[in-house]
Amino acid sequence: MDDLAGRTFLVTGGNTGIGLATARSLAGRGGRVYIACRSRPRGEAAAASINAQTGGGRVSVLPLDLASLASARDCAAAFGKLGEPLHVLVNNAGTGGEHGLTRDGFEKIFGINHLGHFALTLGLLEVLKASAPARIVNVSSDAHYSAKGIDFAALRRPTRTITGLREYAVSKLCNVLFTEELARRLEGTGVTSYALHPGVVASDIWRRVPWPVRPIMKMRMISTEQGALTSLYCATSPDVASASGRFYDGCRERDPSRVATPELASRLWARSEEWTAV
Repeated sequence: MDDLAGRTFLVTGGNTGIGLATARSLAGRGGRVYIACRSRPRGEAAAASINAQTGGGRVSVLPLDLASLASARDCAAAFGKLGEPLHVLVNNAGTGGEHGLTRDGFEKIFGINHLGHFALTLGLLEVLKASAPARIVNVSSDAHYSAKGIDFAALRRPTRTITGLREYAVSKLCNVLFTEELARRLEGTGVTSYALHPGVVASDIWRRVPWPVRPIMKMRMISTEQGALTSLYCATSPDVASASGRFYDGCRERDPSRVATPELASRLWARSEEWTAV
């Protein structure tokens, strides 16, 4: 879909990395783009840069701190007050290598990569339904294949591993499960959901992974522009318009982990709904 005029997108973490490359491409093709990010100055700088490059003035900023459920709810409410449609929500922002707990008492990587996005997405569901056909794109990772399951008790404890890679894998499994459950719950509404592996990308998501692991990890990584391609495919391609709940890698459908069962997806949804309740 080359011409995105009349389409509105919200990209979390659109001020840097894959999110910035995604937002730039969407705006360059005529889309109206909202960047949702924690740092307003960095968001404004990214929006100004994209607007200068595209000459359209189609990019704006919304504040969002995914480590705070209140901030996620506020972001959804702020968008709702704009009175605009939302055709695609790209849950792109994420973290790796962080330690500790979110403001609401959840393991930090899980809290940012899944729970904050869960709260934001549910807050925007009615707008998405009213804008149908609409899409929800969750940037996951092939790291989810290494997760053996979800220890729900561990999600309420601080990050335990030195690199945070084990917790990262669990959070990415949650992205896949969330996508699958969204597809089941939104069937017939005109809203479809997608999870994807962007590739192993040299973005600043890894900035908190300790040295010397970080530079070794990034040696064979791809660019953020390459990493955005599958996000853009899921967000705009007519080829996947009738698909929902699927996992993509390299702009092709791929079987997710065998651990990603409907039963686990249902359990995760129930816990997430309980934990994000006001």
